[in-house]
Amino acid sequence: MNPRKELLEHIPNMRAFAMSLCGRADRADDLVQDTLMKAWTKLDTFEAGTNMRAWLFTILRNAFYSDLRKRKREVEDADGAMAATLATHPEQDGHMDFSDFRVALDTLPPDQREALILIGASGMSYEEAAEICDCAVGTVKSRVNRARMRLAEVLSIESAAEFGPDSTSQPIVTSQSTTRSVA
Repeated sequence: MNPRKELLEHIPNMRAFAMSLCGRADRADDLVQDTLMKAWTKLDTFEAGTNMRAWLFTILRNAFYSDLRKRKREVEDADGAMAATLATHPEQDGHMDFSDFRVALDTLPPDQREALILIGASGMSYEEAAEICDCAVGTVKSRVNRARMRLAEVLSIESAAEFGPDSTSQPIVTSQSTTRSVA
């Protein structure tokens, strides 16, 4: 396959990975654009037959951490006053659950969060994630396992049965599904 075309095919996955790292769409878009520019200018160094996706994700990851080091000099919103003015209440429980998940995800150490996102959200194999993270496959597996355990602890999840409607909305869902099956 033409490397230029293959590069473009990975943009949606790169954006999703960048979004999970940055948490902000504008920064994620900038990160993907930066990654594409770097990859495009260095496309002649890409070895045909190797993993393009892993190469791109490595460039993206390195760009993210470089940007993170640069941003350490920015003024922080320590008391959360600015963040509080930007917050909106979600309209559905799913939005609140996702918000809780994002907060919990942000509590993970960067290496665990990165491994979990690569495996769980990006659908990569452990081998691909290990290549991107420049570590052993067993290390990635360990990071993913610790990340999952920590998320379950932070979100107070003890079993898979806890997913879905809460006790308040369960009767409504049950009533609607019973009504639909009878009709």
